[in-house]
Parts: sequence; C-alpha cells; structure tokens
Amino acid sequence: MKNEMAPTSQERLMRENDFIVSKTDLAGRIIYCNEIFIEMSGYSEAELLGAQQNLVRHPDMPRGLFKLLWNTIKSGQECFAYIKNLSKDGSFYWVFANVTPDFDADHNQVGYFSVRRKPKAGAVEAMSGLYAAMLEEERKAGTRDAAAASLAWLENTLRQRGETYERFVLSL
Repeated sequence: MKNEMAPTSQERLMRENDFIVSKTDLAGRIIYCNEIFIEMSGYSEAELLGAQQNLVRHPDMPRGLFKLLWNTIKSGQECFAYIKNLSKDGSFYWVFANVTPDFDADHNQVGYFSVRRKPKAGAVEAMSGLYAAMLEEERKAGTRDAAAASLAWLENTLRQRGETYERFVLSL
C-alpha cells in the first residue's frame, strides 16, 4: 500500500508529551504501532501493520537522508533525524526521530524500533532549508543517482562546518 494522496499545506502538530512508537522488521514493514502513530498518520492499525514504514514518507524528504538513516541502523548504530511525514489525508507532521536496531538474544538484528516526538520549531526551520538543498541536488543528479548525490552533498556541507550529522541534529 502506497500513500497516493497529494500533499496539502495542512500541518498536524504533535502535542508536547506525545511519542510515536513503531517497530519494523528488517525490511521496514511495520509490526507494531502505537495509538499516537495511528492518530497522526490517519491510517488504521490494520492499514499500518504489514505496510512499509515509508508509507508516511513525504515527498519533501530527500532520499539521501533515508540512505543515511538506513546505512546507520543497518550498521547497528542508532540514528536521530528530523522527518516530515505525510498523513493519509495529505496533511503533514514533523517529528524528531530516534531509530535504533533491535537485536535478539544472540545479538542478531531482527528489526528496528523508532520513537518520535515533537520537534523544536527552530530545528524544523533549519532542516527544511537543508532538505530543500538536498532535494535540488537530487533533481540535478537524476533518479538513479539522487540518494547518493544528496547524501554526498550533506556530508560535504557538514564536513565544511566541522560537523557530523549526529552532532548537527542533536545541537538543534
């Protein structure tokens, strides 16, 4: 199932004490979601369970960011990111996400666990500009090379600032 709804300019705001929680298998299929995820996404639990996590991916989000996220969590590390999500009705909501690998008793990765909370307004503003620049790099590179091009641009930009992605995101 893919969200084919055209994005609107209607924003949904998370409440201060809200936490969106989900768990996926190694392929990114949702195997658990809490009530706040159901509420914010606009999907029912039945529609979310078994669906790919990218069901809520907003087109304003650069592919390069998700390449960074997947590279990080597949390597066994946690990843923090500001993410703009698309609701079923076309509205959007921003989150500050912490995505971590989930391990079994033998330390084999079995999936991923994600907790998202309300982001800081200043961080959303900063990330919106950064993501727009990454999307422009993707447009210039073309579909096949889009993710690699925008990730390279992001890493180069942060390197010039003497920053890592994690330090930059956590400093906002």
